[in-house]
Amino acid sequence: MRKVRLSTFLTMDGVMQAPGGPTEDWTGGFPYGGWLAPHFDETVGEMMESWIGRDYDLLLGRKTYEIFAAHWPEQDDEIGRTFNAIDKFVVAGPDTPLTWVNSHRLDDEPGEAVRRLKSSGDRDLLIQGSGQLVQALLAADVIDEITLMVFPILLGQGKRLFRDGIAATAWRMTETRPSPSGVICSRYSRAGSVETAAIAPQVQNDREAARQERMRREG
Repeated sequence: MRKVRLSTFLTMDGVMQAPGGPTEDWTGGFPYGGWLAPHFDETVGEMMESWIGRDYDLLLGRKTYEIFAAHWPEQDDEIGRTFNAIDKFVVAGPDTPLTWVNSHRLDDEPGEAVRRLKSSGDRDLLIQGSGQLVQALLAADVIDEITLMVFPILLGQGKRLFRDGIAATAWRMTETRPSPSGVICSRYSRAGSVETAAIAPQVQNDREAARQERMRREG
């Protein structure tokens, strides 16, 4: 059974939009495309190689597929050769031409399509970018591993990775590493359902009762 692995670049406030360059994705008037580059150092490169791994196929949404399909066929470095050789599974409608070699369209609802794909082979499915697809797969609860590379930046705007509507799940950190430029790479695997508990003994008095009543009124 394949694992679905999400690996993504994030700012401290959770923005994932256009880390690679100014023309990558300026939708919504986003002015900070290319925020990754000033913090990219040798350690970040090593961490990238580690979390990408070597035995996977790509799972992409339409917009990220179009970015990759315009860029990677022209690249002859190690990542380029790998990306060009492996299978690319793309959640996109029939109006999106799949011009990149070894590309395959997933037509059905993303959660169900990915569940079937997970059981169809043994190579992991690596998601990069693909924010809208990620939202659908988090809501469908089909992602097995998350690797976040968090950059020391606050942007205050842009497309964010974690939004309302995703499935509530617990995760266990399996690895973490900082870079000299302040990037923190952390890997998480599934750890079951979310557990809750009181951090201290609960008080029962008139002030606490009034506080809870006010919360109920304010919704």
